[in-house]
Amino acid sequence: MRIVVCIAACLLVGPLMAPSGLSGQALTCQFRGTPDALAERSSPLDSVVVSLDGSDAKLCYGRPTVRGRAMIGGQLPYGTPWEMGANEPTTLHLPFPARVGTVDLEAGHYSLYAIPSEADWTIVVNGNPDRWGVPLSASVRAADLGSFAVTPQVRARQVETLTFSFRPLGPRSGVLVYEWERLTFSIPIVRR
Repeated sequence: MRIVVCIAACLLVGPLMAPSGLSGQALTCQFRGTPDALAERSSPLDSVVVSLDGSDAKLCYGRPTVRGRAMIGGQLPYGTPWEMGANEPTTLHLPFPARVGTVDLEAGHYSLYAIPSEADWTIVVNGNPDRWGVPLSASVRAADLGSFAVTPQVRARQVETLTFSFRPLGPRSGVLVYEWERLTFSIPIVRR
């Protein structure tokens, strides 16, 4: 049995819906655990609505906090796959076909993860959103659908808690903006 609980900006409307059932309905985030167990996590849960051409997609993720630690390149070593969040994988729920970075996707549910390096990061789109975040084993990576590179920029100020936001660039395109520690980058998303 799948337990679906949403906290913060997530909307609880029942179990995760199949792509064919998304039309006109809100998307939900899938987080594992009881409401009490989820509330006790040190990383809050959140989501971002991606509005493109009159329809909404949703990115769901856990929000780890730095708390004085060196995270990217420290506790999260360079060259090691990371779920770009905490606990569950960062997931993208698309009710329409889209291009994420350079990866063409049909309507459906996907997970995203990153392989950070000191210069460019590789962002990977994976076809399995129903798994735990890490480790990203060979069996998990067998569901990889494609990847693309992003180049993080250094921010002037520290972002203590991982944050994603959506910035529209036009009616059918925009970027998911990642911000954490002193790094930021954008993931292009275009409705096809």
